[in-house]
Amino acid sequence: MFVGVSAGYWAITLFWDNIHKKFYEGVFPAEGTDPDNMLWIGAILGFLMLMRLVPSVGWISRWPLAVIVGATAGLYMIVYFVTNAMKQIASTIDIPRHDVTELILWDEMLGTIIIAIGTFTGLIYFFFSKEHKGLFGAGAKVGIWFLMITFGASFGYTVMSRMSLLIARMDFLFGTWLGL
Repeated sequence: MFVGVSAGYWAITLFWDNIHKKFYEGVFPAEGTDPDNMLWIGAILGFLMLMRLVPSVGWISRWPLAVIVGATAGLYMIVYFVTNAMKQIASTIDIPRHDVTELILWDEMLGTIIIAIGTFTGLIYFFFSKEHKGLFGAGAKVGIWFLMITFGASFGYTVMSRMSLLIARMDFLFGTWLGL
């Protein structure tokens, strides 16, 4: 009974919210406003999706589904590229500026250049579609060095933080707790 009542409720709610309010009032608006004829495209695609219920012409429902999947993938690809990839690239090559003078501090600029070179050569190393020979191979070798130094520093930081925790715990046990 609960499933039947819920299905009926949502069927009526979706009809009045979508088909009547969005489609019907958009295509046949009140006096003095222009109709939105673009809504017919969505209505036709929605009707074609219902063709899946008829086995002999069920293949037709694949076309509107392909339009929806393609349009959504294209939209999300652009949004993802702008929000994630471009912001990360901009942050990687960002040259810091300071106060009123707008002078660049050379040590920070050098650090930014090193990070950009390391990122670019690291990406070259992971580009396996081209053989690593010549200038491309030299860039890949520089990328390997950057990756190894980065992984080594990360591992060293992890080991030293664990050592710091061990020293603090030993100090507590022998000093504070046992009073030695």
